Amino acid sequence: MAHEDNPDFFKGRGAQVNTHNKFLKNKYVLEHIEGLDEPLLENTATQLFEETPKKIVSESNSPDLSHMYSINPYQGCEHGCIYCYARNSHEYYGFSAGLDFERKIIVKRNAAELLEQYLNKKNYQPVCIMLSGNTDCYQPIERRLKITRSLLQIFLKYRNPVSIITKNNVILRDMDILTELAALNLVHVNLSITSLNEQLRQKLEPRTVTGTGRLAVIQKLSEKGIPVRVMAAPIIPGLNSNEIPDIIKASADRGALSAGFTMVRLNGSIAEIFTDWIHKAFPDRAEKVLNMIKSCHDGKLNDSDFGRRMSGDGQVAESIHQLFKMACTRFLSGRDMPAFNYDLFVPRKGRQTDLF
Repeated sequence: MAHEDNPDFFKGRGAQVNTHNKFLKNKYVLEHIEGLDEPLLENTATQLFEETPKKIVSESNSPDLSHMYSINPYQGCEHGCIYCYARNSHEYYGFSAGLDFERKIIVKRNAAELLEQYLNKKNYQPVCIMLSGNTDCYQPIERRLKITRSLLQIFLKYRNPVSIITKNNVILRDMDILTELAALNLVHVNLSITSLNEQLRQKLEPRTVTGTGRLAVIQKLSEKGIPVRVMAAPIIPGLNSNEIPDIIKASADRGALSAGFTMVRLNGSIAEIFTDWIHKAFPDRAEKVLNMIKSCHDGKLNDSDFGRRMSGDGQVAESIHQLFKMACTRFLSGRDMPAFNYDLFVPRKGRQTDLF
């Protein structure tokens, strides 16, 4: 049965379940359903939760992401991408990695203030800082809250390099700041495109911009001289792996300078969420896709091995690597992202020029 005909399928959401949070001893369960006259329905509206962190820049020492500095103005994401590795981090806040991740969004309104403090630290040397390493900094609520915009204003003020990863066209709102940053070689934009197949996109990423819409973002940014890398990510064998050449060609045609990809990996609660979803969304090929994912990760859905977890290995993974390499050679030859300029950084506090 297709998911459109399934009365138990949450339309407009990626996850179809709220998985148990391993950090919590208790959980709500529905027992004796035959005793109820109507189903127990949860509030499906998106809720915002305020957090006031003491620091905003995270540093990853993972061998796969060595010395990656990142800022996440939001935790949780309304986009609802079923495969998102960031889902697991929601459990640290006492929420589920499933539906809670899409409906309970944590916002950090003081992010720009904390970034300014970070850039003014004694002995700070400029490094590229990523927006965001976890959830999308341009998810729908950013249109109203403008936390990401306030961060970009600080990066421009201090002339500090920033790399953005997003899949939302809200980024076009900040074209004015991005154009200034690009003129100084201080910004890279990484635009994620998982599929150009609209039916697949709606199931994989229910609250995101269409593939066509993302290609338009690449074109508009490129026309303003803002360097864009397309991220064909994640690649899910048997679902979107055949689209790699089409995604890279279409992006290159619109001005993309580079491309990257990652293999899907279903760590923590995501394995349960994804398995439940694919049996509902694609029952005819669910087991085949799950087996192909396992073949890329040493027979497991859950892969934490450094070096393999992002790229996979085995025959299926190797064929995907070759397809990606050939597409880049054919469509992106001679192009590359410009190097960041680290020589323009301007610390503010303690400088005599600030007195005038």
